[in-house]
Amino acid sequence: MQPKENRKNFADSIASLRLKWRKKASYYHRTTEKYIKFHIPDNSSVLEIGCLTGELITSLKPRYGLGIDSSPNMIEVAQKTSPDIKFQIGDLENLNIFETFDYVIIHDVIGYCDNLQKAFTELKKVCRPDTKIILIYHTYLWRPILKLAELLKLRMKWPKQHWLSTNDLKNLLYVSGFNIIAQKQQILLPLNIPVLSTFFNKYIVYLPFFRKFALHHILLFQPSTQRKNPEHVSCSVIVPCRNEKGNIEQAVLRTPKMGTNTEIIFVEGHSKDGTREECERVKNAYPDKNIHVFVQKGKGKGDAVREGFSAARGDVLMILDADLTVPPESLPDFFNAIVSGKGEFINGSRLVYNMEKQAMRFLNTVANKTFSIILTYLLGQYLKDTLCGTKVLWREDYTKITEGRKYFGDFDPFGDFDLLFGAAKLNLKIVEIPVHYLARTYGSTQISRFRHGWLLLKMTVFAMRKIKFI
Repeated sequence: MQPKENRKNFADSIASLRLKWRKKASYYHRTTEKYIKFHIPDNSSVLEIGCLTGELITSLKPRYGLGIDSSPNMIEVAQKTSPDIKFQIGDLENLNIFETFDYVIIHDVIGYCDNLQKAFTELKKVCRPDTKIILIYHTYLWRPILKLAELLKLRMKWPKQHWLSTNDLKNLLYVSGFNIIAQKQQILLPLNIPVLSTFFNKYIVYLPFFRKFALHHILLFQPSTQRKNPEHVSCSVIVPCRNEKGNIEQAVLRTPKMGTNTEIIFVEGHSKDGTREECERVKNAYPDKNIHVFVQKGKGKGDAVREGFSAARGDVLMILDADLTVPPESLPDFFNAIVSGKGEFINGSRLVYNMEKQAMRFLNTVANKTFSIILTYLLGQYLKDTLCGTKVLWREDYTKITEGRKYFGDFDPFGDFDLLFGAAKLNLKIVEIPVHYLARTYGSTQISRFRHGWLLLKMTVFAMRKIKFI
């Protein structure tokens, strides 16, 4: 008998005992639920495949939730205990579902599939280009420990399943047309041992050596398809500007046309050199270009970016620093990367090509490289230059970031970490584009190395608590 059929028959036989066993392992289930809740925003549509009696999907409080399981008896119990969630009989290899979801959860069921390539092909039925899938599976190293837990009646006995390595799954996802967003690990101690479990599961599990021994290995992935037809995508370039009068006209002349329409939005930050008047002059001088000028209501670059994004009407949102140290001519590379589906959050990297002399001071370079290492660790996606001002994302994703901003609060006056943390929480695929970093030709830097460096460090510690050590 195949693993899938074994699981179905066993699940049917113990459905009435499921809630009792779940209470016995309540710490493990609470820890898992907390992790998944972090990655799935409120008001999402969620599909859980292999839902058993439905407690996990119910805990997420989705806008619309659907749980499926191959066991009719498990589905019967789930529907009685969670009437607000829809449940139906089904399995990953035969998805009789004709709707798509924001998020799909596949928790501890992949090892029971008889044909994994067919399973991942079926998975595409319920996915849009922006659908995120959370796949949780047990690592093979835990097999003897789980068997011992079953003998000691600390865990419900489950039928034998296929044990898959992360590389096996990555290869199958690649050939099935999915892109990996991030790979993570969770839970070193599934039992609730006061102080010790919290210490190991909240901190130690994320250390390089220990994370390979985690019980849960998690893959976040999505379909590798274009979200929208590139021929129908418009673009908004937001240019925060304060005391940048000498760069305004060049910002307009050097910004290429991208997509069906490119609007340029200047957000002027109460300059003393006539930047506002220059913005208005340039707007009137080039009526053939779609230029808008706003005077910033608040202060700081982060606030200016948010004001510009809120006024933008393009499908794709871009940030261009008014000092033009990142050439506007490089923006089409960012635009092409996002519309082609290569990534959902495109970040510039100034640390690849040789820089012009005086473009970035030595201490700034050291700080940038340090923060890139820390944030790569925190976000679970590779970042070489977290502080490059050129960042690009879909407007609809930015709307989701604003809706979820209450989780982090208003903590970032620069806007870089605010966007990166928001993108990571939404599981957006982050891709970096190398850019040439040039020296200023007008004005002076508005960055204080020590004061702002200390602030960035505090924001990083804040992120550890809100993202990694939750």
